[in-house]
Amino acid sequence: MIMQNKRLIIIVVTSAILLLIPLIAGQFTDEVNWNLFDFVVAGALLLGTGLMCELVIRKIKNIKYQIAVCVALLVVLLLIWAELAVGIFGTPLSGH
Repeated sequence: MIMQNKRLIIIVVTSAILLLIPLIAGQFTDEVNWNLFDFVVAGALLLGTGLMCELVIRKIKNIKYQIAVCVALLVVLLLIWAELAVGIFGTPLSGH
């Protein structure tokens, strides 16, 4: 039980640290122009993906399936992130 809670703390802290990168970069350059909504969306994506991987690890006992599902979740995260950033698929969600 303690190890599972430790993983949850690691997920939350990692998400927060990753969100610090654009926050700090925005202080030094005009190229990173994030507003509050951008941070909320990025936080939801990072935290949601991490928590879904944690759920997979807890519920699926076969290690190969765990890895496959977590990799699939990470690919989906990267595709959504890229679409929101530059619009690689041209959906209405794109950043343009």
